[in-house]
Amino acid sequence: MLATAEKTQVTVEPETMKSIVQHRYGSSGVLAVEDVAMPEIGDDGVLVQVRASSVNAVDWHMIRGRPYFARLTSGLRRPKSPRPGTDLAGVVVAVGKDVTEFRPGDEVFGARNGAYAEYVAGRLRNFVSKPANLTFEQAAAIPVAAITALQALRDKGGIQAGQRVLILGAGGGVGSFAVQLAKAFGATVTAATTPDNLEMVRSLGADAVVDYTRENALRSGRQYDLIIDVGGYAPAGDLRRAVTSSGTVVLVGAGKASSLGIVVQILGAKIRSRLGGPPMIFFMAKINRDDMLLLADLAAAGKIAPAIDRVYPVRETDEAVSYVETGHAHGKVVITV
Repeated sequence: MLATAEKTQVTVEPETMKSIVQHRYGSSGVLAVEDVAMPEIGDDGVLVQVRASSVNAVDWHMIRGRPYFARLTSGLRRPKSPRPGTDLAGVVVAVGKDVTEFRPGDEVFGARNGAYAEYVAGRLRNFVSKPANLTFEQAAAIPVAAITALQALRDKGGIQAGQRVLILGAGGGVGSFAVQLAKAFGATVTAATTPDNLEMVRSLGADAVVDYTRENALRSGRQYDLIIDVGGYAPAGDLRRAVTSSGTVVLVGAGKASSLGIVVQILGAKIRSRLGGPPMIFFMAKINRDDMLLLADLAAAGKIAPAIDRVYPVRETDEAVSYVETGHAHGKVVITV
């Protein structure tokens, strides 16, 4: 694919580029590398030469077209947008005449559909400057997972310094960022994960780690001010017993639940909250530039750093997606372009 280049050596192929595409829903086997038209930019546009991307749960959900209700917006029978991927980091190669914040040669990261490709076109809202202390691979691991963790803790959980926070599923992409961000907010963090993730999660700053194959953190008798359940797998009754009367439970994503399962999960959380129990909030993140700027500052200050499990070349994107879908990834999985 693309060779690493200095800022002054960035060039743009004028007609076509390589991109991962999918023309139907299915397993990661539907992904293929094809030549596609080079994206164009307008007066407010930014064209980025992608150096790295990363895989998120939302990516394999969209590739499979599940849960099925997601197809109401993504295409009922086949994807409206045949180019998957969201996270990216790379080098600006062109900007529109109205763009003053970036210029060719600037290193950026951000979120934009079609990120599994040599080039991505977006607008200013899609990108922020890459911290100098991060590699392209590290920066590409940040956007979706870290923003999800940030919004779950801050916006939905109302996290405060000194609180006791439990993070279920702490070994994955969102969970690993949630541990670091909760510590940055001044919380005392207990992280539950699989045995092979314990040391990694501990190294991210967790005050206590729980091997959930040996201990149920929700039935230990301890209570928490805030519980982040990544994947939404925990029984609602256990969550209610483990959170304080003034606490909050945030359910992040839906794991591999069916459409019906997700609806039941959302309705159940609302009903239990209205019956007088602690708030249980089902949550999906909204990507925005302000949060990316905050995360860039935290990364530059060394307060967050991506935990990267594996790095795949773009030609093996199908394998990267398949690995993330197993649920066994330790932190983030990155794709180099």
